[in-house]
Amino acid sequence: MTEHTVTFVGTGEEITVSEKETILSRCIEEGIAQEYSCRVGMCLACSAEIVEGSVTQPAARGLTDRERENYALTCMARPQSDLKLDRGKYPPSIEADVSPEDGDPTPADD
Repeated sequence: MTEHTVTFVGTGEEITVSEKETILSRCIEEGIAQEYSCRVGMCLACSAEIVEGSVTQPAARGLTDRERENYALTCMARPQSDLKLDRGKYPPSIEADVSPEDGDPTPADD
């Protein structure tokens, strides 16, 4: 079974994850505080920006094909190489819906 190192940018936390398990499941086992909610690839609560490396996440329905290249839903993502992830980073399609100043919804096409 192939295993890869997943490092979280900013915290320095590091875990070893096999290609057959999700990053979120390993975080939970290791006691790492990774946000999540639905665990089925839809809510984006567990989103992380892929800084380095690659994942497979065919069931990450909450992401567009383009977003899957740069973001991982840790509840669905399985590492294909060593990874560096920046947790709490959301795809542009989500960021466009929230104003950074006050958190109020704003039209995505402004």
